[in-house]
Amino acid sequence: MRSIAPSARPAAGGRTPRRRAGRVLAVAVLVAAGLVVTAASASAETTHVVALARSVDEVLNNIRNWLMGILALLATVFLTIGGVRYVLAGGDPSEVEKAKQSFKSAGFGYGLAALAPLVVEILKGIVGA
Repeated sequence: MRSIAPSARPAAGGRTPRRRAGRVLAVAVLVAAGLVVTAASASAETTHVVALARSVDEVLNNIRNWLMGILALLATVFLTIGGVRYVLAGGDPSEVEKAKQSFKSAGFGYGLAALAPLVVEILKGIVGA
């Protein structure tokens, strides 16, 4: 009868230590993102302003800034996940491929963030601002 080394045995529930580490990492990233969002909203001033933007041009510029920020944030998250997956892959080809896919997604996100000003210029042309 073959014995399985203690490090190769699945943990409780059939999970390997690598899967557990991946899940812990995912939870840590989500908690960190939640803290950033909570801290940003907690410091916001609560003033009663009817309209901040005075023109359509200003609204479109605000949309561009938000769009670029959100896309860059998501791309950075994918880049971080890809890097961590690559480091934790341990030579497993499927995990390395997943890491590479995360890197591709991050590149795609950064590309979209870079194109956001062009999209807003097109919208300005359509609206006539």
